[in-house]
Order: sequence, then structure tokens, then C-alpha cells
Amino acid sequence: MLLYVLFFGVLGLVFGSFLNVVIWRVPRGESIVSPGSHCPECGHILRFWELIPVISFLLLKGKCSRCGLKISLRYPAVEILTGLLFVLVYLFRTERNMIGIILDLAFVAFLIALAFIDIATFRLPDVLVLGIVLIGLINPLLTKDPLFWLSLLGAGTAGGVFTLIAYFYPEGMGWGDVKFVAALGLYLGVPGIFSAVFFASLLGVIIGGLRIIVYKKDFKDPIPFGPFLAGGAVIVLLFGSKLRDILFFLT
Repeated sequence: MLLYVLFFGVLGLVFGSFLNVVIWRVPRGESIVSPGSHCPECGHILRFWELIPVISFLLLKGKCSRCGLKISLRYPAVEILTGLLFVLVYLFRTERNMIGIILDLAFVAFLIALAFIDIATFRLPDVLVLGIVLIGLINPLLTKDPLFWLSLLGAGTAGGVFTLIAYFYPEGMGWGDVKFVAALGLYLGVPGIFSAVFFASLLGVIIGGLRIIVYKKDFKDPIPFGPFLAGGAVIVLLFGSKLRDILFFLT
């Protein structure tokens, strides 16, 4: 098991490095393939040893080796988070075959990219949301899930509810959130999507409250909901069946 944990951890670190490229370039409409990774300030093309996840950040002391531009802590944070979540998917999604695990890893990768982009830009790019839709459609075909209709129901129901919220309360809910939650519903199905929205709301209340207390923010200060939806989706993905057991026991 330890070898598998190491494998998925390293795989996550590598994918996390790629996700940093996605997070930076997609909102700017840039190609994620070319040019190669470079410093946005001086254009320095990163050498191999400057591309090693986390380690390069430490070796470079968080600065560009040519111009000294400070490298955001987001880069190692995304790499570590992706590595951790990849390991957790392997450990907790034991009921899935390898194809299912690969789809779960792709799902998590899209969630991470969308969450960090939403934090930085208050946008959820359609191209990444579409990625979740595609793996949501592929998932039941490759894993031979007989309950695909529940996925369609989850997408339609959650998307419909959020559409009403966005229509009547556009200040608090964007259309990007509507499309995102519908995509999540397609992958998580029913009741998974409703659990994800519940945990997203709970996370929003907790973190929003901490922002007000610690940073003296106002209730009217905007806060992106996408990261909370992504967090709720991860919670349901990893612990969904166990959470249902706990709730059933409590009731």
C-alpha cells in the first residue's frame, strides 16, 4: 500500500504543477501547452530543476532565479493539495475500479483548478466546467453504472434550483455557479449533489464568518462560492457513503 500512496502522492504533485499553469493561463485566454513555463515578469524559461514540484520553490527560495520576482505561495500550495487529494482518492474510493479512480482524479483536478481561478478572478471558465460535464457523461459508460439517470436528475435539479436563485438574487449567485453546480450534479448524482451543496453552504458560513472576525470584512464584501462548492464536492466524493451512514444513525 505504501508504494501506491507514494505513487499517487507524486502523481498529484506533478499534476498540481500542471494545474498551476491552467490556473494562470486559462483565465487569460492563453495556451496551456506553449510557450513553456516561464517567469511572467522577465520571460525566463524555467529549466528542468526549476520545475520540480515544491522542491524547486524551496531551492529558489520563492523567487525567480533571473529577476528575483517573488513566486506566489499558491504554487506549492496547489501542488501539495493535489498530491494530498490524489492520495485520499486512492485510500477512500476503494469501491471503484482503476478506471473509476482515474475519473475521480480528473474530477478532483478540475475542482482544484476551478476553485483557485474563482478565488483569483471570481470566474468559473466554461471550458473547465465542460470538462466536469464530459467526465460526468463518461463515468457511467466506463464504470457501467446502472443509475445514470440519478446523475441526470442531480444535474437538472441542482441546476434548476441555482438558476432560480441566480435569477431572483443575481447579487449573490452568478451564472457560473449555476453551470458549475449542474456539472457537479452530473458527476455526484442524487443525493450526492444535495450533500455537496449543504457542505458548501456550511463551509461558506464558517469561512465567511472568520473573514468578518479576523479581517474585519463586511457582510456585503463579495466572496466566490465556487471554492465552497468544490470543497463540498470533495467531501462527498471521499466520505459520501460514510456520511450517509452517520446521518442515518443520528436520525
